Amino acid sequence: MTKNRRRRVRTALSAVLGTVALLTAACGADPEAAAPTTTTTTAPVVDPGAGTGNFSIAVPGSLAADFATLQQGFRGTAGLAVMPVGGQQMVTFGNWTSGPAWSTIKVPLAIAALRNSSAYLTSATAAITASDNAAADTLWQSLGNATAAAAAVEGVLREGGDANTTVPTVRTRSDASVFGQAEWSLADQVRFAAHLTCVPQSERVVGLMQQIIPNHRWGLGAFGSAEFKGGWGPDTSGKYLVRQFGMIDAPSGRIAVAFAAQPDSGAFAEGMTMLDKMATLLSGHLGELAGGRCP
Repeated sequence: MTKNRRRRVRTALSAVLGTVALLTAACGADPEAAAPTTTTTTAPVVDPGAGTGNFSIAVPGSLAADFATLQQGFRGTAGLAVMPVGGQQMVTFGNWTSGPAWSTIKVPLAIAALRNSSAYLTSATAAITASDNAAADTLWQSLGNATAAAAAVEGVLREGGDANTTVPTVRTRSDASVFGQAEWSLADQVRFAAHLTCVPQSERVVGLMQQIIPNHRWGLGAFGSAEFKGGWGPDTSGKYLVRQFGMIDAPSGRIAVAFAAQPDSGAFAEGMTMLDKMATLLSGHLGELAGGRCP
């Protein structure tokens, strides 16, 4: 390697290490930051004198490096996003970024319905703790026609910092709810999770997220402190997407998490196992991530 080439690589490496160092700082509570930002876990190091020599670096033993290793063993796509509760910056991992919300959308739906009337607490309880679809349909219908219901759920999302997600008003699949087919990215979902406890009148639903039934306590359910909700369903070819979001404890505060898996096999059980593995990985790296709280 020539002297000039070594200098370029050292300069690029310094930039990457600076980015990696930011990951820990980015997960600190910063509720007064001017605007939300997203930080990726690795950055390309380009040597202009090396032709196509692009490569990525993650500090060995870090969450970024260990996630990359874990993902290599997955037969399918997976994604993870983390953010301090009450914060503004997130860190993302993986190659899955967006898809149908499925039952995770029941969280803002339940908040909207309970604001409308406390008479729907029984339906909200079933929809959140047991992911009961009939109960969720009751909540949806309680909000009026499809246009009014979608607007009410979107209103909750906006209050939680999600400025992008829209809720459909027309059923596109006979085997799925209207609201469950909302396209919800990991980035928007983790931002909503990070601000969920700041949303007015969210307390009852957040409390229900601590009471998920045993059969659904995989993934984030392994964390005793978790307030979470899962969602899963097949695409039109029958292959399952499995996802969850919620909040967990870290040594320095609460952390919002959103992750998803779509195995090549399409099997729900394999997707669930992939989430279990990501949760286990995350549990070993909580000390790297500064948490926060709702201001």
